Amino acid sequence: MQPLTNRAKKLEKKPMTLAERAYLPAIFQGLSITMRHFFMKKATVRYPEEVRPFSPIFRGLHVLKRDEQGRERCTACGLCAVACPAEAITMVAGERKKGEEGLYREEKYAISYEVNMLRCIFCGLCEEACPKAAVYLQADKMAPPRFERDEFIYGKDRLVEPVDPAKRSERGIQLTPEQAEALRNKMAQQPA
Repeated sequence: MQPLTNRAKKLEKKPMTLAERAYLPAIFQGLSITMRHFFMKKATVRYPEEVRPFSPIFRGLHVLKRDEQGRERCTACGLCAVACPAEAITMVAGERKKGEEGLYREEKYAISYEVNMLRCIFCGLCEEACPKAAVYLQADKMAPPRFERDEFIYGKDRLVEPVDPAKRSERGIQLTPEQAEALRNKMAQQPA
């Protein structure tokens, strides 16, 4: 069979030298690569002892916010559940009873509010859809690792931020110590 082009190149097989037959240059080349990687900065982060730096647009754990008087903002309108593409949010609405004006802002509130963290894709659409600014995705908290599937369904016990402003900053809800002190003073001045 005739070649398609005339650019054929003849290769000569040279005999190997003594160093090449002992594979010493190849071994030293491999060791040099290993030593270079040995002294490089490690790519892994030792979580939970170290926390990697978050992106400025990071969306983390959900939180249900309270207003200035400590009442829940959520009115159980269901817009966050409708906006969720993963269908991770479920809620049951209820009517506020007489005497619960200090607990809930509106006549309607969420009796139960659950977020399935295994389904949630942390897109932030629930936060954007909420007309009362009740749903918020924290910029500094990740979902902690768990062992049971049931532990990934977050109810109101985990989602609603605490009433005490000092505990809000401990929990990771973004309040500086000055903001926590100002909110504590403001809540102390409110009539009970």
